[in-house]
Order: sequence, then structure tokens, then C-alpha cells
Amino acid sequence: MDWYPLFNSLRIAAISTAAVFFLGILAAYYIARLPRLVKGVLDVVLTLPLVLPPTVVGWLLLILLGPKRPLGSWVLETFGVKLVMTWWSAIFATIVVAFPLMYRTARGAFESFDHTLADAGRTLGRSNTWIFWRVQMPVCRQGILAGAVLAFARALGEYGATSMVAGYTPGRTATISTTVYQLWRTNDDAGAARWVLVNVAISAVFLLAVNLLETRQRQTRKEVR
Repeated sequence: MDWYPLFNSLRIAAISTAAVFFLGILAAYYIARLPRLVKGVLDVVLTLPLVLPPTVVGWLLLILLGPKRPLGSWVLETFGVKLVMTWWSAIFATIVVAFPLMYRTARGAFESFDHTLADAGRTLGRSNTWIFWRVQMPVCRQGILAGAVLAFARALGEYGATSMVAGYTPGRTATISTTVYQLWRTNDDAGAARWVLVNVAISAVFLLAVNLLETRQRQTRKEVR
């Protein structure tokens, strides 16, 4: 059994999760403090990939990154690098589809934060940066970690946008999701079933982790109250 699809899926999911972890926290922290109207508009824009069909997301990325498009052609001519049909092309797709999960979860955690704790820190002469890292992040860590786990699971299982942007080449761009589809197309139900079981097992572990984190977060809130 060729384990490349598992390795490729895990590294794509890991890299994209690392990216959306910081991007999601940054966006959630600042947007949560904006006026309601502005926050609502940005919320729609940043959450849109969560409700759009993955093929629509893939098509939009091809319009942006394709070798005959302005950005894609500029990168190709300047650096000699193609932004599509490589293994790391899938990272662009997984970042877009996983970002809303991280952003929404982190924003919910920040909005539930008791700001009197931050005010107390300011009265002691602490900076906003110190308060964020030493007070707000520890209090919100359970929700933020839950968002990261959900983003990883979403990136691991992404198919539609990934297949359009990265394609399917065994040993180069194949992921678990695209491999399952290709095995099904060639009537290899046994091979497809093996990869389905692998994906189900990994997803179940991460969903269990999310449930545990949410349980701990509820317990922490009760203790604080």
C-alpha cells in the first residue's frame, strides 16, 4: 500500500493549519473589537468559503493563481514557479476552506472573554501585548485549540478545491480524498475502502479531541464563575 497520500494529506493539513491558526487569531482579535456593522460585513466575507461549494472555491483560486492569470503568470515568469498542479498548491485551497472554522471559533472565544480581567491588568500598568499573551490567550486557549483541531480536520478531508487546484498525480499531488475518488473511478472498492477507513479513523480522533477541549472549556468557565 502506497502511503504517500497519507503523508501528503498530513503535511498539507499541518502547514495550512499553522497558517490559519495565526491568521484566524489575528483576524478574530481585531474584528471582535470593531463596530457591529463593520464586523458584520467582514464576517460575511471571511466566512463565505465555509458555505460556498468547494468547487466554487477551487474555480476562484484557479482564476487567481492559474498560469495564464495575472498573479499566476507573474509568479511563473518572475520565479519560475507554478502556483497550481503541485502538491503545495493544495495548501492554498485548504487555507481558504479551513480559515473560517479557525476564525469563527477564535472570535467566539475572544467575545466570551471577561474584559474586566484585561482592565485589571491595565490598572497594574501592563501593556495590551502582555495582557493578550498572558491573560487573554490562556483564558481562551480551549476555544482556540478547538478551532485549530477543526481546521486541521477540515483541511485533511478537503477534496473539491484541492482536486481543482492541485489535481491528482500519484506520488506527487495525491491526497487521501483524491485517492479515494480515483480508486472508486477505477472500480477498486477494496483500495478505496482502506483509505476511507484511514480517513474516518483520523477524523474521529480529531473530533474526539474537539469534544474534550469543549468539555474542558465549559468546566473552566464554571470555575471562573
